[in-house]
Amino acid sequence: MLTFNEKLAIIESYPELERKDVSLKRVNFQLPESISDKKNIVYHLHPNGNGFVYAGHLDHYDTDEKGMVNIRDFSAEQLRSILTKSIAALSPLEKSTNEEAIIGELQEERWVDGEGNVLILLYENEVWNIYFGLNLEESFDTYEEAIAFMQEEGFKQG
Repeated sequence: MLTFNEKLAIIESYPELERKDVSLKRVNFQLPESISDKKNIVYHLHPNGNGFVYAGHLDHYDTDEKGMVNIRDFSAEQLRSILTKSIAALSPLEKSTNEEAIIGELQEERWVDGEGNVLILLYENEVWNIYFGLNLEESFDTYEEAIAFMQEEGFKQG
């Protein structure tokens, strides 16, 4: 088990997180730019080594009712992995030049899976198109069909 200071060092290596000291010497770390109302990525990291990381939007983690995972017995590698995935899933996605070429002035929706992969849904030429990067992945006649496809593939609206 990592010590409090070892966990703290790993968490503080993520510059996008902002430290907030709370009661009983516990520490929270927030993602101010979160695209969700969830700002606390690390919750109640305690000097005894106990603490939680938000993973409610990630697959393959056993979360509590608030979407938190207890990190008491996490290794350094496990802690880095869950932090990286959680931050990626909750961070605003900047459009690349290639995405701008596809999206242009169209209204878009972004869908993210548990691994951080992103699909872009666009309504163009009277069909709903799903893009993965520059590649057209699928086309659907209705919005509902497009949503059902992405949900079946494990994507959630980001």
